[in-house]
Amino acid sequence: MTSPIQLIVGLSNPGAIYTSTRHNIGAWYVKFLAKRYDVSFKKNRKFFGYTARLHIDNKHLRLLIPTTFMNNSGKSVLAMANFYHIQNEEILVAHDDLNLPVGIAKFKNNENYGGHNGLKNININLGKKRNFHRLSIGIGHPGDRNKVVEFVLGQPLKEEKQKIINVINEATLCTELWLKHTYLEAINRLHNFKAI
Repeated sequence: MTSPIQLIVGLSNPGAIYTSTRHNIGAWYVKFLAKRYDVSFKKNRKFFGYTARLHIDNKHLRLLIPTTFMNNSGKSVLAMANFYHIQNEEILVAHDDLNLPVGIAKFKNNENYGGHNGLKNININLGKKRNFHRLSIGIGHPGDRNKVVEFVLGQPLKEEKQKIINVINEATLCTELWLKHTYLEAINRLHNFKAI
């Protein structure tokens, strides 16, 4: 059965200094999706973010890139979801994932957010029923917990960036597959993909 996704969120930190960092990879994916469908983002103060609308296979979708800092992403997501009466299970949140290697992306449910502060804040804001979907995009791990902040706020190496772009492209195609066909087909394709 095709999922009724209505809102796709790309997590990021605002400002030019963060645009190319690993932590903003969720926004890269949403921008890639918007570019594919030739839609533009507009700043929306009511939703504390940049928003856009598109259609995939007669399904109406809203895109959101919060302009709050990562740790306050839930404020933006909640504002938009409440205004348009979007249920938690109709939300897909794209984000960077330290626990996945570069070149890997996975669709997940929201059982475990892996310590990601943006996801944690969305959980807090959405309340008890937090069953939104996630697109986890691998950025790898620096190997030292004390270097995580510096790592996520740094830019990927050239060869890493190309793998990330390749897997984001595949994730975009799999999002379309999910919306046009089934979630299971999308998972099977994306989870068997590894960018080279």
